[in-house]
Amino acid sequence: MMHPDTGDGDGGNDVELHRNRGVLPLALVCVAGGVMVLAVAGDGPVLRMLVALGIVLIGVKVLVGALRPYRCVLGPDGLEVRRPGLRGTYRWEQFAALALDDAGRLVGVPGAGLPPGLPATARHPRDGRPAVELLDLRQVRESPDEVTAALTRYAGDRFTDARTPPAGADEEIDTDREATA
Repeated sequence: MMHPDTGDGDGGNDVELHRNRGVLPLALVCVAGGVMVLAVAGDGPVLRMLVALGIVLIGVKVLVGALRPYRCVLGPDGLEVRRPGLRGTYRWEQFAALALDDAGRLVGVPGAGLPPGLPATARHPRDGRPAVELLDLRQVRESPDEVTAALTRYAGDRFTDARTPPAGADEEIDTDREATA
């Protein structure tokens, strides 16, 4: 669930998104299990030690990724992002367009006011213009509909929800209208 930022009073209307930490338990189990196998193996078979060491390294890599700094705040003035590969505060006016695609990514088409140097890592889902991936909704706890509502409220006409509606969504709406008529 999204919560308004109640920090220092400056961002009372801001919405902070929280990272999904679903991989954290798996990473901890890998590290602990690998260390236990290494401790038990002692001078045992080399293959067992190599497999255990590999499991520990994979667990550590996933653990470091899950604990890396992450911040995404949506507000009336813009978007603050701190994640691997992208860091900064961007005003809504700095983007020509923003869109949420079928893959659950928020992409922004750079506008005139955006500082140069941001890598174009995506394409706008409707017109194919080069865009910057700002957020991957699979990495946050909040639902895509909650994030869409906040983006619609704050980014206004710049934002487009380009996700394909689920099959049968129109039929349900028509059925509801017929039932109430």
